[in-house]
Amino acid sequence: MKVAFLVAPEGVEQVELTDPWQAVRDAGGTPRLVSTASGRIQAFHHLDKADTFEVDQTVKDATVEEYDALVLPGGVANPDLLRLNKRAVAFVKGFVDAGKPVAAICHAPWTLVEADVVRGRTLTSWPSLRTDITNAGGVWVDEQVKVCEGGRGALITSRKPDDLKAFNEAFLEEFAKAAGPAGSARKGAA
Repeated sequence: MKVAFLVAPEGVEQVELTDPWQAVRDAGGTPRLVSTASGRIQAFHHLDKADTFEVDQTVKDATVEEYDALVLPGGVANPDLLRLNKRAVAFVKGFVDAGKPVAAICHAPWTLVEADVVRGRTLTSWPSLRTDITNAGGVWVDEQVKVCEGGRGALITSRKPDDLKAFNEAFLEEFAKAAGPAGSARKGAA
């Protein structure tokens, strides 16, 4: 299972990157850091700078076809920067259009809103995104984790770092379903 972690060059909440990353590795998967720029990304612990991480691939060089699933870590600045990048938004939309699972935590659903993929879907997020999700045609719920199967692949969303254990368990289950016994994701939407 090859999983893209899409992040901006700065602003990702470090634990929302590293904890799901480790969960993918522990499950035998291959996580890859995809960003809008090459080099290193700057992670944060709330508003304080944390560690930097090497980018594996830029979004301009990445294709949806080479990945089985997508994880969108949060942080306030990270998804706000991603939703301003047309390639990043198209990359996210491509996963949903292909019926591949997408997991997003905290503020990350902002990028889903920008990709216009929440209409008719039920999501959770950091509470301040409630209006954005609702205005984009989605249904917002205050739950630890929400899995919405929908007709275009699963959206797995969660509220905050305190929910990471449940988030990781839920997205790993959905990623495994999508990958199937052969280990590669389905190619089309259901």
